[in-house]
Amino acid sequence: MANLAIIGITDWAATQAQVLDVARRIDAGEQLPEGDYHLGFADAAQLLAELPPRRLDTLRAIKRLGPVSIYAVAKALGRNYSNVHADVQKLIGHGLVDKQPDGRVWVPWADVVVRLDASLLSAA
Repeated sequence: MANLAIIGITDWAATQAQVLDVARRIDAGEQLPEGDYHLGFADAAQLLAELPPRRLDTLRAIKRLGPVSIYAVAKALGRNYSNVHADVQKLIGHGLVDKQPDGRVWVPWADVVVRLDASLLSAA
């Protein structure tokens, strides 16, 4: 199982600087350790639009249940299959959930952390 999935609000300039630093280190031949997965959104509104509470509940259920069918997730949550399926597809698209060849879904991260920096929440 891989490291953490860290979700948060990302400052584009800082992200750009980090990417350039990693690229320089790779170009220099440095062996980099396996890192955490970072999923950044421009602001809190975008984060909450892409990962609303029900979708995060779906993510938690998949993590708790382990490799599981979408039907089993829907049943465990008491939700409509098609709504859970749509949530799972979004979570797969964001790299938070993986799908096995047999169709079962699972969370490939040791833990998923959502970070909100209060200084980034206010509109400029």
